[in-house]
Amino acid sequence: MTGGGGGCAPNWANRTMWTGDNLDVMRGMNSESVDLIYLDPPFNSNKTYEAPVGSEAAGAAFKDTWTLSDLDVAWHGYLADNEPALYEAINASRHTHGKSMMSYLIMMGIRLVEMRRLLKSTGSIYLHCDPFAGHYLKLVMDAVFGTKNFKREIIWDIAVLSGFKSRANNWIRGHDTFLYYAKAAGNNTFHRQSQPHRKEYLDRFNKTDGHGRKYFDGRGKRRYLDDVMKRGKPIGDVWSDVMSFQQTPTSKERVGYPTQKPLALLERIIRASSNEGDMILDPFCGCATACVARAAQQAVGRHRPVINGPQAGQTAHQAEHRNVRIQACRH
Repeated sequence: MTGGGGGCAPNWANRTMWTGDNLDVMRGMNSESVDLIYLDPPFNSNKTYEAPVGSEAAGAAFKDTWTLSDLDVAWHGYLADNEPALYEAINASRHTHGKSMMSYLIMMGIRLVEMRRLLKSTGSIYLHCDPFAGHYLKLVMDAVFGTKNFKREIIWDIAVLSGFKSRANNWIRGHDTFLYYAKAAGNNTFHRQSQPHRKEYLDRFNKTDGHGRKYFDGRGKRRYLDDVMKRGKPIGDVWSDVMSFQQTPTSKERVGYPTQKPLALLERIIRASSNEGDMILDPFCGCATACVARAAQQAVGRHRPVINGPQAGQTAHQAEHRNVRIQACRH
């Protein structure tokens, strides 16, 4: 469904990029001024990520480890006083996982509350996560946006059946997850996406009618090849057609930033959940893939603001020298 939007006008210029703490930046942004949020936040993986020496992103690094000392004590109090359901979900993680997870979820929760405020009534949010904290983040998202506004858990198949992962005495981990929520279910912008059918399926259309049209009449219903090819195959909630950089390590898109995502991934989300002229926010902009994807959609008028941490800002700046301007922008 495509809604009208409403909300407030943004109080920032199109194609703006901020460097710093995204919480401070978001608190200064007008309510209901954003149509789509995509975030690829830290995963609480207890790892330090660094770009390889010699890559375009060389020097970019971040620590994905969280303790209570990383938090502002005011965040804890705000959630306890104003977001009781969220606070209880976060507090439970201290007992089931430990203080590190609780610290991480406080950091995420206080920011997700701001993202809820920024979204228009027709808006949507896609949170990228993995098994480190994905199940806890689902509870947090339910508390912030409401269970009725949960739309889909999207599985991104990134399986690589060789190398270090294949040594595990376990099922090989092969996917990341997107938690997709609407600000108000039933009112959110969404455009169904499709992809070409597989050759094996199209080969079934091996009969020809009197007008020369190929068709398939399985299950008692005649379907025509030209109609099926025009509509394409609707894309579901398991995405196996977008290759990760683990699967395509020599991709020309790759700049070396350790958590970079492929353009096709962000382009799909932008096409599905925004309209021409919409404002799109990436509050955890790493190497600016979302911004570059938005630039690819510039012909249809999307706009995008992004918020970078200090180290990631360097990589986003480097993207400008690949003829991509990284700022706050509209679709």
